[in-house]
Amino acid sequence: MTHAMMRPTARRVALVAVSAAVAALALAGCSNSSDGGDAGGKTTIRFLYATGDDTWNATVDALVKDFNEQSDSTVVELDPLPAGSDYATALKTVDATGKWPAIVDMRDTLTYVNAGKLAPIPTEVTDLLQPEAFAAAADGNVYTTPYSALNGEIGINVVYNKDYFEEHDLEVPATYDEFISLMEDIKSNGDVPLATAAAEVWPADQLYKPLAAPTFAEYSDQGGFWNVAAEGDASVEDLRDSLDKLSYITDNFLLQGWQSTADAQTTTLLVNDQAVMATSSAGLGRLMDISKVDPDFNAGMFIIPAEDGKIYVLKNSPIGDTAGGLAISSQAAEDEDVMASSVEFLTYFYSVDAANLMQENGWLSPNIVKSDEVTQNDSIPGAADYFALLENPNLVWYENAPEISTFSAFNTFFRQARIEMQDKQTTIDQTIEKSQAELDAQVAAAG
Repeated sequence: MTHAMMRPTARRVALVAVSAAVAALALAGCSNSSDGGDAGGKTTIRFLYATGDDTWNATVDALVKDFNEQSDSTVVELDPLPAGSDYATALKTVDATGKWPAIVDMRDTLTYVNAGKLAPIPTEVTDLLQPEAFAAAADGNVYTTPYSALNGEIGINVVYNKDYFEEHDLEVPATYDEFISLMEDIKSNGDVPLATAAAEVWPADQLYKPLAAPTFAEYSDQGGFWNVAAEGDASVEDLRDSLDKLSYITDNFLLQGWQSTADAQTTTLLVNDQAVMATSSAGLGRLMDISKVDPDFNAGMFIIPAEDGKIYVLKNSPIGDTAGGLAISSQAAEDEDVMASSVEFLTYFYSVDAANLMQENGWLSPNIVKSDEVTQNDSIPGAADYFALLENPNLVWYENAPEISTFSAFNTFFRQARIEMQDKQTTIDQTIEKSQAELDAQVAAAG
């Protein structure tokens, strides 16, 4: 299996009111420009994307600059949605305003496909990608293509201080019990074992998902846990063990202040020795961020293993309501020039030149047909650990792609409920009860 089989997880969702999303969009300039304008004889198109870690932001900037410099017909303008906003809510706001950008960093894909908001991506784009990197919707059309390598949730991992491990004769844990023992050893040294973040709700997955992965994996062949739960043959109660584990780690090993810590801030906490380890969902990008802050920091990376020693990692489905990726809006397709420019940009995005530029910036390039021509960036401290995870003999891929059209609303609710549980605002019993009620409500709403 090559490194470009599963995409790192995504990155950037937090709960805010719709009004905040409107304000964020205004800051991003969505209301101040439109697609199709004449820019010195060139067609202008907008690219709406969710900002994330420094590596992703720098990569997008570099790609758009490079494309604009070489294109004779198109100018791409960035519409970055500021970090910390609820990107899924922001997309609803875009829909409400009726001002869709040409290129959209997509969430809740099937919801917008069914609403007719996205245009089919032509084969001249999809032919540049390996077949496993995309999939057609029920109508046979492809509506999203990946913005990164499909490395699944390898990116949801723990980044650690290798020098500290060597100094204290510590080893990367091979089982969950060893992970707990590792944190006990660090704590006994008078140091903080683990930093995590919850200033936005989406980083709550970084610690929880590896804990829940063994349970999720049990339902992989049945369409995934959440689809089975939607049918009533599984329930949130089945996740009690993972919630117990989450609560225990929070109570005993986390750096205080995690409730108001931003995800990117964990890089500073790690480099400044405020914690020995930190959760991440940025994959190679987090390692790049660390190297920028402190080039001499000796970073390592591992995934929290299960009790049986397996490393259960979610595959990222290229289709499904939660699937992300780059899309062309149906509004863009109404203008021949805008559509042509959109296709031109995506064609560039999946070129070898663009892939090399992504790699230089520390981003894993999408799995294009010509991947063998791409120069992989293995110079980042800790990168060898990342790539080794993709070849780990204990790695077990599983699937869990919800088909509930309102799953994103439930997912945000469940994340917030877990944060409240970790913060002792609610009990595990209350978390399970209200999360199940919310799941039932969202399933009913989805029809």
